[in-house]
Amino acid sequence: MNKNKNSKSNTMRFAGLASQWMVMLLIAVWLGWKIDFKWIGWKFPLFLILLPLLALSMSLWQLIREFNKPQK
Repeated sequence: MNKNKNSKSNTMRFAGLASQWMVMLLIAVWLGWKIDFKWIGWKFPLFLILLPLLALSMSLWQLIREFNKPQK
């Protein structure tokens, strides 16, 4: 019983992290597109490239911290 409960807990934990990762990337891409093409008017998508990379590095850092926490 305890193993099944732990498995469900891990599944929900991973699903939450995946959802958070996807939302963060979508927001970063949308914001980069908005900054580059709507607000500044650049032809080169600098923020469209940089913001998702920044979001990925932040989320990987958060993922490493999350997995180093002891499980209850």
